[in-house]
Amino acid sequence: MKNKIKAYNNILELIGNTPLVKLNRVTKGFTGNFYAKVEAFNPGHSAKDRIAIHIIEEAERKGILTEGSTIIETTSGNTGFSIAMASIIKGYDCILAVSSKSSKDKIDILRSMGAKVYVCPAHVSADDPRSYYEVAKRLHKETKGSIYINQYFNQLNIEAHYKSTGPEIWDQTGGQITHLVACSGTGGTISGTARFLKEQNPNIKVIGVDAFGSALKKYHETGKLDEKEIYPYRIEGLGKNLIPGATDFNIIDEYIKVTDSESAHTAREVSRTEGMFVGYTSGAAMQALKQLNERKEFDVNSNVVVIFPDHGSRYMSKIYSDQWMEDQGFMETNAVTETQEIQYVK
Repeated sequence: MKNKIKAYNNILELIGNTPLVKLNRVTKGFTGNFYAKVEAFNPGHSAKDRIAIHIIEEAERKGILTEGSTIIETTSGNTGFSIAMASIIKGYDCILAVSSKSSKDKIDILRSMGAKVYVCPAHVSADDPRSYYEVAKRLHKETKGSIYINQYFNQLNIEAHYKSTGPEIWDQTGGQITHLVACSGTGGTISGTARFLKEQNPNIKVIGVDAFGSALKKYHETGKLDEKEIYPYRIEGLGKNLIPGATDFNIIDEYIKVTDSESAHTAREVSRTEGMFVGYTSGAAMQALKQLNERKEFDVNSNVVVIFPDHGSRYMSKIYSDQWMEDQGFMETNAVTETQEIQYVK
């Protein structure tokens, strides 16, 4: 009798069950215990795989998505990759409206995955016809047999993490988690994960990470969208210039803001100290953790989980480029670089 071949049917079966990894060197001297939920272990290298497959399969179940359909989405890059990957396996066309703030690496990857990509100006208002929100809506109207994922206002975004990320973290920590630190963009990751965890233990503190230039923190505190808070910033997939319906602000205890520069340098620090090649938003989440430690948020009994949303390979032309860092004013000209020099043997 032959042994049974042990193989996955396709790449989508690898989504979820990402590891929880203890942080050691980057948190040296911190009070408490710190763990990273490393979402780069998803096959699409980001947490967005979870929402892409959940939303698509729900649409299939309801008969909204059928053979020959086109999936349209607004994305800073990671959700787009996840949808493009799922579309390949399931046989759908994929059209993506992408922010011009997205790295060239992300845009090139999306095209390589067979998606039709529309690059839209980042620094326009959400209701501007050129914004990636409005472009996606227009494409949806113009494309027969299409569905618009609309992750920013889709409650399935929250549900995906409620059903997967939250239970995984609860199980991996043995129910001992005391704090969750997560970036807030569409809000699906933090809202769904927090909703599940707080159902298990309402004393778990949930801290959202926002960017300077984004309106989320102020809205959480006042219930009002303050346009004075909004200005251009560089971090992708973090913060918003509108209030996304996929964010449950009631379940988030507080927001903390981080800068573009510190988040970029901290991503590099995580890569150098922990051997995890993390993305820009992961750097932002770790920077928030630093700031929380500095204000003495944690004690010796704290078990803190920080979500690292994606992989550093998406940012080679940005935060891992010394030239880009220098061009943004994040690194002094002719400063000693944080990356190793290349030695050419002649």
